[in-house]
Amino acid sequence: MSDYNWCHNPSCHTIETQSRVRGSGDNKVLRTMKIKVGRYGDYQPNIWNYFCNQSCLMQFLNKFGEEIANTYSVKQPSETPIKVRTEKYESYRYRWSGNEHTREPYQATRKIIENSSWLLFYYGI
Repeated sequence: MSDYNWCHNPSCHTIETQSRVRGSGDNKVLRTMKIKVGRYGDYQPNIWNYFCNQSCLMQFLNKFGEEIANTYSVKQPSETPIKVRTEKYESYRYRWSGNEHTREPYQATRKIIENSSWLLFYYGI
């Protein structure tokens, strides 16, 4: 595999920036940007190995996004089993009465996802 890719936006070479100008004398051209693979780290596949900047990525997605979505379509939702714990805690509501705000306590509940696989991956536990 090469250490470099060309920006995958088919319109990259039309964007007028000094970094795209190539050639000498009167033979100047605007050239597609060359991208160093792994410039933001080699630890995982990265979209920035294929696009020089966010503008080029968005232009590409505006042009080919529907085609990509149809190629890799999702026919049904995915599900991940989890364990949920409900926890009660004291919170406050604020009410406007006349010329002042009043803070009123109440018993609120929240759901806590336990042993989530993304937490295990993210925190390495």
